[in-house]
Amino acid sequence: MAEIRLVGTAHVSQKSIDEVRSAIEEFQPDIVGVELDRGRYIALTQEVAEPSVTDILKGGNFGQLLVQWVLTFIQQRIGAETGVKPGSEMLAAIEEAQAHQISVGLIDRDIRITLARFWGKMGIWEKTKLIGALLYSLVGVEGQELDVDELTNQDVVSAAMEEFRKFSPKGAQALIDERDAYLAHQILMLGTQYERVLAVVGAGHIQGVQRYLDAPETLPPLQSLTGEVKGLPWAKIFGAGVTVLFLLLIAAIAFSGVGLDVLLAALVYWVLINGILSAAFTLLAGGHPLSAATAFAVSWMTSLNPLLAAGWFAAYVEAKMRKPAIGDLKRIIVAETFSEMRRIPLFRVVLVAALANVGSTLGTVAYFLFIFPFLGVDPTVVVTDGFTNMLQMIQDLF
Repeated sequence: MAEIRLVGTAHVSQKSIDEVRSAIEEFQPDIVGVELDRGRYIALTQEVAEPSVTDILKGGNFGQLLVQWVLTFIQQRIGAETGVKPGSEMLAAIEEAQAHQISVGLIDRDIRITLARFWGKMGIWEKTKLIGALLYSLVGVEGQELDVDELTNQDVVSAAMEEFRKFSPKGAQALIDERDAYLAHQILMLGTQYERVLAVVGAGHIQGVQRYLDAPETLPPLQSLTGEVKGLPWAKIFGAGVTVLFLLLIAAIAFSGVGLDVLLAALVYWVLINGILSAAFTLLAGGHPLSAATAFAVSWMTSLNPLLAAGWFAAYVEAKMRKPAIGDLKRIIVAETFSEMRRIPLFRVVLVAALANVGSTLGTVAYFLFIFPFLGVDPTVVVTDGFTNMLQMIQDLF
């Protein structure tokens, strides 16, 4: 049976770096497992080529990408306050292990899988709350006193974890519980190959990982922690529903006898409400006027097609007008303020894509909420007369 020891760290703490080095020196493990996946290991130890704007836009998960960047930004700001670069304790573990000719094992789940499952498990309300909280924290992270050493105090960590569970139960499951299990799987696997295993993990995972190490039979299957989160494609269902509802509404107005002017007003209102809100949110993101004009021009159409999004078109124009440069991704990561981040072309392209889509969605919702007050007609009369006349026409045809 392998001897396994866990070291809990705060990712931006000099004290954690010192504790990691001391643990390796004292325990003399056969292998050091670090809470990194291959991608983050390479990012810490090598120069990494940045993805192209085309690749980023093809991904389409703009909200998820923004959450990832904002979380990185917040961690960088805390690191700047403490004078410690995020990930330094993992890098210290790697360097110390190599100095003692000790093997290093990467024990964390691929960050792309974690973020995809994190985003996929959360509902619309949880995602909205998360983005709002992150945007608020962008303003509040500076100027606050933070005792980073408290981030390794298990009472403090447990309280923080419980607060996050209340805030986002499904998000916590993917970000904390699943990773506890995945880390435990990897540590136990190392234990089958080495006699002495030292695992360096974030303080928030210590209790969960230790529980699984004490009772391995309670571990969920590894495959259940790495697969794609499959659920109903709510975005496509919503888009298809909007298309059907809009066509039925226009048909009801057309056959209700309220007049051609009302029908034209309903169509114009669809174009305007979608276009204005999508363009306004594009400008709110700091987008170029032509990007906003593009959002205005296409949002009426993309709102009727669940396979298209106004943000894609607006972001494409934004990337043409203000071309992202090599090194933008690094500048996003090291930005000191949100204002500075917004001025970076690559961040602005993704922000334009995300907010243009938000504006278009809000425009669609606003249309169905306010269309009848705008037209000044009784919805009951329009719907009843419209469908009655349509059914009568169909019966007359047969």
